[in-house]
Order: sequence, then structure tokens, then C-alpha cells
Amino acid sequence: MPVTVLLVDDEPLVRAGLRAVLEAQPDIEVVGEAADGAAVIPLVRQLRPDVVAMDVRMPLLDGIEATRAVLRTVEDPPKILVVTTFENDEYVYEALRAGADGFLLKRARPAEIVNAVRLVAEGDSLLFPAAVRALASEYGNGAARTALAEVALTEREAAVLRLMARGLSNAEIAGQLIVGTETVKTHVSAVLAKLGARDRTQAVIAAYESGFVAPS
Repeated sequence: MPVTVLLVDDEPLVRAGLRAVLEAQPDIEVVGEAADGAAVIPLVRQLRPDVVAMDVRMPLLDGIEATRAVLRTVEDPPKILVVTTFENDEYVYEALRAGADGFLLKRARPAEIVNAVRLVAEGDSLLFPAAVRALASEYGNGAARTALAEVALTEREAAVLRLMARGLSNAEIAGQLIVGTETVKTHVSAVLAKLGARDRTQAVIAAYESGFVAPS
């Protein structure tokens, strides 16, 4: 089954460019478009996309509030990939903190756009870990979303979280810890559950903001 994508951007040329790049791939299908975050929820409910690629800055409802609205109101919500002009934008970090799964630069090359959509859809590793680390260092407010000291991660779960923060995939973590991939998946699921995190991105941000992993 192809990865289905909803494009949300107030610039028609940006949507057209993303559509052209993504629809050139046999395993990706663009199922709809919108010009503002205010239109996202009804389209998500109607089209059930796997990924929403959404501009972080829009005139009526920006990508941050649209992300919050989707995650708050849609059952089994899609992955959300915020699209931005500047990678060091505070809006991007706020969108990630709100629950977005990753971000994509508008100037990215076609291969990077395709890889970002696939990676976010799979949810197996962190998209652009160095950039997320830099954003956390610059914009993190120091207030952990979850007090990791009270979460009681096991030693192995803590090791998995540190490797997640470096951007390693499940297979790469398995190689580092010399365990099976299924074992890593079990540990990742336990980490997410204990942190109350939707996915790896939110778990890593919580780790940075708590000081469990140093951003720099």
C-alpha cells in the first residue's frame, strides 16, 4: 500500500512542487491539498492520510495549532511533517513540542523530501536528529514535559532513549546493544509509554528538556 499524503500550504507553488516530487514515487500518493490549517481536520477525517505535510506558518491557523487540533480531536491521527523555510525557526520547535513528528525544509532536494515522508511514515527513527538537538538547545525552556526522574526507566530503556536521541533506527540500536530488533521495539514502546510520548520525536524532546540528554 502506498504512503498517502495530505499537503497543507498557503502557497500553491509549494503544494504543486511537493505534489510533483511525491507523486513521481510509486509508493507515495498525494490524496488531497489544503491552503490553511483550518481545513486540516475535516480533510484528515475524510481522506485518512498516513502523513500530513503542513506549512508551519499560515494566515488563519498555523501548523502549530493545526497539529494540536488534529492530535486532540482525530482518532488514530496521521503523522505530521511540518514544512518550513528556516530550520532554526522557533515555530518549528513549538510544532514538534505540540506533537509533530518531524519537519521538512522547503528548499530540500527531491530525494530529501521523499525520504522525509517515508521516514516519518515508518516512525522507526528520528528525522534530522542534529537539527532537533540544535532547536532544543536554542528554544528548549528547560521545563521537562515529563519528569524523567519519576518515570523509572530501566537501565536498558535509558540506553535505548539515548540512542534514539542520536537518531539511530531500531536496527542500529539493536546492533549497538547486541540484541534483536524486536527486543528494541519492545523497549522503545515502553519508553514512549512511560514518557507519555506519541512517538520518538516527543520522547527525545522530553529527554532534552529534562536534561536527561544534553542538547549540545
